[in-house]
Amino acid sequence: MTLFSNPTCFYSHRARLVMAEKSISMEIVDVDGVNLPEDLLDLNPYHSVPTLVDRDLVLYDSRVIIEYLDERFPHPPLMPVDPVTRAQFRLALFRIEKDWYSQAEQIENAADKRQATRARKILTESIKASAQVFSVRKFFLSDEFSLVDCSVAPILWRLPVYGIEMDDDLKPVQQYMDEVFGRPSFQRSLTELEQEMHQ
Repeated sequence: MTLFSNPTCFYSHRARLVMAEKSISMEIVDVDGVNLPEDLLDLNPYHSVPTLVDRDLVLYDSRVIIEYLDERFPHPPLMPVDPVTRAQFRLALFRIEKDWYSQAEQIENAADKRQATRARKILTESIKASAQVFSVRKFFLSDEFSLVDCSVAPILWRLPVYGIEMDDDLKPVQQYMDEVFGRPSFQRSLTELEQEMHQ
């Protein structure tokens, strides 16, 4: 198995976090945004990362990749067995992508300072609106670490880079971050460039 991954991209980070959580060993090919390897250009019509290659199977949507890895390597499970709870987790994944990932992309790719400031404000408000959820259980929506945490954590790790600071409203989020960032799997999932985000 091979994962084409950008060392600073949060979509790639969540795939690497799932791999680390499940102790999956595979070749990771670091890809920067400009010089894409020929293999990736041939395999993925969108030329995007992360891209997972497992024999004849090629996957290039990060949510499809993490769900595939969870099903292909069932231990430890990162999604609940119960269909109702599973659907709630999938809805949470959808909302995180819609509300958080979209704003994080805008902060990173903003054409001007005003656009970045607006996206930063929306992301901050969205995280604050979720603070209560962080205080209820050990992890996001659950007492067990899940694919939702694998999706939330890469964004929270990047908050210093995005210029978002923790205030008193975000204490439960800070406690969650301390818990998740301290996990050995999370530390293993970080690239050197991602480690530098917290120095």
